[in-house]
Amino acid sequence: MPEPARQAAHRAATAEDAEDADVVVVGAGVAGLAAARHLTGAGLRTVVLEAAPHVGGRMSTEKVDGFRLDRLGRLLSTSYPELRHTPGLDALTLRPFSPGVLLHSDGHHHRAVAPGTPRSARGAFTTARALASAPRLPLARPARGTSRPGPLGGPLDQSRLAMALGRLAATEPERLLARPDLTATRSLIARGLPPRTVDGFLRPLLAALLCDPELGTSSRCADLALHAFATGRLCLPEGGADALPELLAAGLPPGTVHTNVEVTAVSTTTVSTRDHGEIRCRSVLLATGARAAADFLPGLHVPAFHPVTVLHHTMDEPPLTDPALLLDADRGGPVAHTAVVSQVDPTRAPAGRALVSSTVLGTPPGAAHLDATVRAQLARLYGTSTSRWELLAVHHEPEAVPAMPPPHDARRPVRLLAGLYVCGDHRDTSTVQGALHSARRAAHALLRDLDVRPVPSAEQLESAAA
Repeated sequence: MPEPARQAAHRAATAEDAEDADVVVVGAGVAGLAAARHLTGAGLRTVVLEAAPHVGGRMSTEKVDGFRLDRLGRLLSTSYPELRHTPGLDALTLRPFSPGVLLHSDGHHHRAVAPGTPRSARGAFTTARALASAPRLPLARPARGTSRPGPLGGPLDQSRLAMALGRLAATEPERLLARPDLTATRSLIARGLPPRTVDGFLRPLLAALLCDPELGTSSRCADLALHAFATGRLCLPEGGADALPELLAAGLPPGTVHTNVEVTAVSTTTVSTRDHGEIRCRSVLLATGARAAADFLPGLHVPAFHPVTVLHHTMDEPPLTDPALLLDADRGGPVAHTAVVSQVDPTRAPAGRALVSSTVLGTPPGAAHLDATVRAQLARLYGTSTSRWELLAVHHEPEAVPAMPPPHDARRPVRLLAGLYVCGDHRDTSTVQGALHSARRAAHALLRDLDVRPVPSAEQLESAAA
């Protein structure tokens, strides 16, 4: 079909599907698609408009020669409540990392496994070491009396840390959100934990979870992140990050989602588009990123952002057979965390190849030197030469994650006025959990205004605050 004819058919199909819509959702990222699932499940005729040629927003995956390369590499947790509360996500396959995280310090690997419940706090941390020159060997406890304290400190330090995480695991998320709000850094210092434990474990862990290397994030949000770590397993969606939004989109009624539709203006009852005319509806839900939302609705808060760069390398043999999230406790380079993701999720690399994905937080070194700098750090972390590794892709997103400095309102209003709503990770916490929870809050507000049932209860919404 010639391009003009194809575009005309696209405009006609969009106009037909949008006719008599109850709700128009602007943006087909995770929040917009999740909100659409809640709304269509309540019986509302919903149309989702997306300017890009695909759904998913920042949660996207590039396919290259059989590899699946996440653009942001955001970490999920099996304990995220919204993975259970969002319709359709019960079918999502999660690939967990090995328990806890693997810390590299002083040429050794140390495993830190958080307590699953407060009762398991005693002995909750196990430490394992392996010579960096032999990273493929199973990690084993060092012989008694032969090792220096690692990044977790000595046995007493580890017990104090386990008890602190155990208390967090036992605290309801609503209570965590009611605590005094400091920066994450100040909060860690105020808790009296040993400096070696803070610098060697909690700082690199929180930097990975929050995408904030300086830890200027709200201590409330940091506590929520540690709560999720202590009560679940870090994980990735099988097949790539885009598996989650694609699963949400696939469960919507045919004709709900329309890509390549650029919205130019919104109001409570209309959405104007560049090439598809004006669409009338009963309510509008804005589910774009923070900056785009403020462009549509001047006056909305635009946060600062944390830049994220992800580098993907491939090689013949995995440099580490443990499906672990590897953190640099020494912070000896730009990489905050790395993993052999093909060991975590074999679908992400073709047979006979291994895939290592590494995340750089903040503004990266100059592009000409970034790969060389990262390779040098990865050689130290994995204990092997990286000179023959092949660089598959470098994905840089300057506005990857909305910043959450204190005081941070983790429940920014999603109802602006009757008929106009907004959702996204910038209205909640800057995580996939936050994006999904804000979507359910917005759907709840919209359904209540239209007096439509079923409406998720306020109690359920509060319990999903982690």
